[in-house]
Amino acid sequence: MSVLKRLARFLAGLGIFLVLWHSLVTVLDIPPFMLPGPLKVAEAFQARGAFLLEHAAITASETLLGFFFGVLAGTSIALIMWLFPLARRGLLPVVLVTQALPVFAIAPILVLWLGFGLASKVVMAVLVIFFAVTSTFYDGLRRADPGYTDLARLYRVGRLKELIYFRFPAALPALASGVRIAAVFAPIGAIVGEWVGAKGGLAFIMLQSNARMQTDVMFAALILLALMVLALRYSVEWAARAMVPWQAED
Repeated sequence: MSVLKRLARFLAGLGIFLVLWHSLVTVLDIPPFMLPGPLKVAEAFQARGAFLLEHAAITASETLLGFFFGVLAGTSIALIMWLFPLARRGLLPVVLVTQALPVFAIAPILVLWLGFGLASKVVMAVLVIFFAVTSTFYDGLRRADPGYTDLARLYRVGRLKELIYFRFPAALPALASGVRIAAVFAPIGAIVGEWVGAKGGLAFIMLQSNARMQTDVMFAALILLALMVLALRYSVEWAARAMVPWQAED
């Protein structure tokens, strides 16, 4: 599907959503402090646009750094686990434990250790997303085409060369899937970190606005967050297609 068709579908869906939102607020006469209409939120954007964008940039930087280091950590752990079976036995329980613990239980500890700044939010995002990359990529490395692995054994290729020439290219579609998942969940780590304690960011604005009953500002911040997630997701989708151009599309 072309970019223009995707954009047209997105704009059409957005238009329908805004019409339904405005109709719901108008017909049911919902108070603005409970659910502001789209026009009220647009006024908040106009009045406090620079302020909102400033804090959106903070969340975006936390998200992008967390996404980068999360993908790097997940890829590295998957490679180590396949190359060194003994390391896999030690790493796998640690990886599983980090995912078993609720993120809201980990976030206060990270804020206590790393402070209210950027570091705690980046680490939180890394913890949220690296497991998806690790699990999908490692599964792709393990489930390479048997024909390739038999060929590697036939020529007595070493484990490292087998990884480079056979398993890594075959596992790229699985890695792309993990990266797509990471793109969606990366902002969650940043937002959870900001929710627990932060000096700025979209979650910080939402908390402050909620306490002051400024629901329109809170919805404006929420919309910016949604747009950020969509932008990251579509950017990663484009990069994934470039990384695995042979993978069939729906």
